[in-house]
Order: sequence, then C-alpha cells, then structure tokens
Amino acid sequence: MSHERFVGEDAALGLRERKRRETRSALSMAAIRLCVERGWDKVTVDDIAAAANVSPRTFRNYFSGKAEAVASRHVDRVLRIADELRARPAGEPLWDSITGAVLAEFAPADSAPRGGLAHDRRWQDAVRLMLADPALHGEIVKANAAAQDELAAAIAERTGLDPDRDLYPKLAAAAVCAAIGVATEHCLRADEPTPLGPVLREAFDRLTAGLPAPGGDR
Repeated sequence: MSHERFVGEDAALGLRERKRRETRSALSMAAIRLCVERGWDKVTVDDIAAAANVSPRTFRNYFSGKAEAVASRHVDRVLRIADELRARPAGEPLWDSITGAVLAEFAPADSAPRGGLAHDRRWQDAVRLMLADPALHGEIVKANAAAQDELAAAIAERTGLDPDRDLYPKLAAAAVCAAIGVATEHCLRADEPTPLGPVLREAFDRLTAGLPAPGGDR
C-alpha cells in the first residue's frame, strides 16, 4: 500500500470524525435551544432532529434521548479542555495550564464565549428551570462523571501520576468541574448580566492560590 493511500485514508477518517462531532454538537445545541425556548416537556426527539436538519434515526445513532443530548454538551466541553491541557507547554505550571485550558473553551480571547450564558433574564431563568428537571439531572451526573475521568487522565499525564492509583488527578479534575459548575450557576443567578469568563478567572485564581479563606484564616 502506498504512502499516498495511507495519507488519503487518514484524511478520510479525519473528515468523518469531524462531521460526526459536528452532527453531535448540532443535535446537542438544538436540544438545549428548543428546551429553553419551549420548555422541557414540549420538545420531542423529532423536533430536535428537524432543528438540526437530520432524521430522528440519526438522532438515535448519537443519543438515547433529549436528556443525554443536552448533557453531552458538558462532556464535549470538558473533553476539549482535556485536549487543550495536553497541548499546553510542558513547562507551564499545572494550574496555569488548567486555567488556560478552561478559559480557552469557555471564554476564548477576542470572541464571544462558546456556549456562553445569554444575558437575557428570561433565557437564564429558562436554563435554570431546564437544569432542574430530574431526568436531565441524572444524565448530567453521569456526564460529569465521564468528563471528570477524561480530565483526570489528562492531569495524570501532565503530572506523571497514575489516575487509578493516585488521588491527585481525580481530586483535581473534580475541583475543576466543580469550579465550572459553581461559576456557571453564579452567572445564571446573578441579578445583573454577568459574563462567565471573569467569574471563571476568579474561581481558578482562587483554586490556584490554594483556596485561602477571604481575609485570611479564621
């Protein structure tokens, strides 16, 4: 088999994977948008598929239902954070790398945050209501566990630790996901429009500093 054929097959595989990820992302975003706009109980799988310009069968090739489609957004974002962490300079301090990877996903420089919070109060209230649905909550718990495992693996690679034997990678990954969740919730509940980027920066600055108590030890 020629070198050119290997290259062609690799390119084809890369294209298929990119299209697969784009379809998955489009379905997830359509599910979130429709559920926020219409209400959780008023959206069907057929609605989501139509909004993403695919068939219901294609939807079911990716997700078991709308709850999984919505929750997948979190998994995909944390997977991108893990990929970004692996790509950061090897000599960069770990928590500087983690902060940079998180902000690159949630608040990239010179652009609106991908999937950032809308500043419309009705949208924020609708998102909070959607996230309170029991079916979705269960899927988010599962999604968060999967995301933390992948992030822990990336942290283990950066630190030379074993994610199955050493406590630190999973502890750090849990702290990262918790900080993202707390910052997002803070912005959703804010009385005034609050961009997510600065809140995430503050949260990770505090984690990097060891989470000292405000005003010193008490």
